[in-house]
Amino acid sequence: SAYELLDSLGDGGGPSALLVFGSNIVVSAPRATHITERLESLDLLVVCDMVMSETAALADVVLPITQWAEESGTMTNLEGRVILRRRAISPPAGVRSDLDVIAGLASRLDSPVEFSVEPEEIFAELGRATAGGKADYSGITYARIAEERGVFWPCPATAAGEEPHPGTPRMFADAFATPDGRARFLVQEFAGAAEQPDDDYPVHLTTGRVLAQYQSGAQTRRIRSLTDEGTFVEMHPMLADRIGAHDGEPVLVRTRRGEMKAPARIVSTIRPDTVFVPFHWVGANRLTNDALDPSSRMPEFKVCAAEVLV
Repeated sequence: SAYELLDSLGDGGGPSALLVFGSNIVVSAPRATHITERLESLDLLVVCDMVMSETAALADVVLPITQWAEESGTMTNLEGRVILRRRAISPPAGVRSDLDVIAGLASRLDSPVEFSVEPEEIFAELGRATAGGKADYSGITYARIAEERGVFWPCPATAAGEEPHPGTPRMFADAFATPDGRARFLVQEFAGAAEQPDDDYPVHLTTGRVLAQYQSGAQTRRIRSLTDEGTFVEMHPMLADRIGAHDGEPVLVRTRRGEMKAPARIVSTIRPDTVFVPFHWVGANRLTNDALDPSSRMPEFKVCAAEVLV
């Protein structure tokens, strides 16, 4: 899984080189201090990004790449509609697309297969690769997407002379993707968080978003018109009174993995046994737990045990 790969980097016994596309791991990974050490132990770290993120700042090589308005391609949105993005502006001279970088690397490694740099050709390859599968894109073309203002996935190809498949605006309307078409329900025993509060770490820490920032903030923190007051520690007045915290004054949040200092934000909309820290800035994910879900291998970002001090 992604976290297990990062945990193994460098002298952790795994890969000694890493090529990163547009991911700010230093901010976004759980137990981020440990992952930063893994990145620093690599023989070679190459980051492809449009901004100088905290991860790019660690890299041996930074390759500037095109951003969304500088390239064409498709996106499959959350309703399953495949939509077309047309390039709006030309990139600066010398800036290459992700596809260009991958194709150039493949060429230098003497790949027996030529890697295309044309998004439409690669989309057609995706259609051929998914034909007959559950994630079938084979009946979707750029022309159809443009004419129909998006095509719903899955959309298999049809035989010559037959009407094109209309796409699937609503999946499982008549049957589920099982041999008899009936749903399968599985019992899952509730296990709770991997780390519970105790005498040393008596409150829950949870992380999340604020309205004006996005993900690791590598792009949004650079936009002056967006509100950016920096990170904070949100807590209930009862907890603030107990530890002697005051609104706007710094508090220290500590977990078994690290600590961070940020201004307290005292609100009545949070539980008295819980503190909230946004993850868009360096700090929050130095605290979060890297315990992994046994099935998905997703880290337990959202809850761990913490101590708050003034």
